Amino acid sequence: MTRVRAAFAAPRPEGCERRVHIIQGEYNVSDDPDVMLTTLLGSCVAACLRDPVARIGGMNHFLLPGQEAGEGVPRSVGETYGVHLMELLVNGLLRRGARRDRLEGKLFGGARTMDGLADIGARNAGFAERFLNHEGIRLIGGSLRGEHGRRIQFWPVSGRARQVFLTATQTPAARIISVERAASGGSVEFF
Repeated sequence: MTRVRAAFAAPRPEGCERRVHIIQGEYNVSDDPDVMLTTLLGSCVAACLRDPVARIGGMNHFLLPGQEAGEGVPRSVGETYGVHLMELLVNGLLRRGARRDRLEGKLFGGARTMDGLADIGARNAGFAERFLNHEGIRLIGGSLRGEHGRRIQFWPVSGRARQVFLTATQTPAARIISVERAASGGSVEFF
């Protein structure tokens, strides 16, 4: 007689969630209640979207190019980068069972990190707000603009988000971070 044994993953101890770090140009979608998505932002923006009924969510991290319309580059070309990542995130959620009419979002980042230069952070923040509005995705929270970088943690199943403002010496460009990469099994350092 053959016995069939069900394979179940052992539950993680409380507070031992699996962290997935999202870097600029990436996105991640998950329906795992033990996953926490995290990123570091300066002038970049992270969109945290989820479908509360399907219990699935995701995060992206984007930066629009610094050129303004009128500098030889039409605005639509610059915003293409942000549109691409926003569409990847939305389509990733829809492929996994989310419904567009239930999507809700939180936006973070868009800081003005350097005085005297173009306010790229404000452009990123404005773009993200316009995108959600145009797509009919309800904006339910977040934190945009300001003068400080942020570390964001987002639990895609519950929709919970946490933000920690960084000091001037901890800005994303000046801070060394270690990122665990599940796909390669190695780690990467950014500085």
